[in-house]
Amino acid sequence: MQHNDIRTLTGYRITILIAGLGLLVLSLFLCVAFGSTKFTLHELFHFMFVDTEAVKHKIIMKIRLPRSLTAGLVGSCLAMAGCLLQGIMRNPLASPNIIGVSAGAGLSAVVIFILFPGMYYLVTPIAFIGAFITTLVVYTLAWKGGASPLRLILSGIAVSSFLGAGSNTLMIFYPDRVQNVIGFMVGSLSAITWQDVQGLWPYALGGFILSNILADQLNILLLGDETAVSLGVKVERVRLAFIFIASLLAAAAVSVVGLLGFVGLIVPHLARLIIGNNARFLIPGSAILGAIIVMLCDLIGRTIIRPLELPVGVIMSLLGAPFFLYLLRRGGMKIGGHKGKKPPKESDSGR
Repeated sequence: MQHNDIRTLTGYRITILIAGLGLLVLSLFLCVAFGSTKFTLHELFHFMFVDTEAVKHKIIMKIRLPRSLTAGLVGSCLAMAGCLLQGIMRNPLASPNIIGVSAGAGLSAVVIFILFPGMYYLVTPIAFIGAFITTLVVYTLAWKGGASPLRLILSGIAVSSFLGAGSNTLMIFYPDRVQNVIGFMVGSLSAITWQDVQGLWPYALGGFILSNILADQLNILLLGDETAVSLGVKVERVRLAFIFIASLLAAAAVSVVGLLGFVGLIVPHLARLIIGNNARFLIPGSAILGAIIVMLCDLIGRTIIRPLELPVGVIMSLLGAPFFLYLLRRGGMKIGGHKGKKPPKESDSGR
């Protein structure tokens, strides 16, 4: 590829990321401003910083803002986790839900909700432990002289089904406590507080930094294991590191919002169509796009049937399933593909 083409492509991708950040800020404003009570931009600033004793100040600062920020963080975590899993497995169907990461985190959280409801503060660390142990189990089951992407996917589906049965069994044995779990099983952002934001952002930031540090390794893995080994990459070690990061991100999100589907599956594909397959740009692009989509889905859920609300997981499924089928029919479900209008081509090596 010529040097000028590379500079043009890089400039295009940087422009997309900057535009995405602008849309992210706009989405945050819309989520905070709209709901059962509407705010103009002037009213937002007034009740946030001037009239701090008003009821509307409490609506903004204690309900709308933490909920919107949590939605953005959850979307980023799940989208980045899906992006990493699809890359290391070179499989367009890889996502935290498919590989069993979400199921492991989910079962661990359901155990806390049902058996130890007074220990809610342990949900996040226990969910991470459950996700990581599940990931190790899946990796072990898939190992046969190496863990091939196909075996990882198949093992993940089997383990995910098994853990899902465990969650359902707990709910059958404790029907009086199921009410506490329903929102979690669907994916809900109700009753979010600043405590959830504080518990989630370190995981999101840490996962984002680690993912971007290792982005070039992910680009090399996309070339295939043999090529990666010839370039000096310790394939299994790098793949395990990415699985650890994906588990961390998915578990943090699941512990707060529950089993929110389609984000980790669809968002990386949409980001790939827009910004290309280079992980150095795809990872932050997926994080931004995931945050925007989950925030807007939560906004739709809060406003479409006011004063009632639909869980964000319901909205995500209603919109995500048709879009998934559209991508499937359009042929956009490719790791490394780039459909439609696009800038100059770039090799998968992430030059």
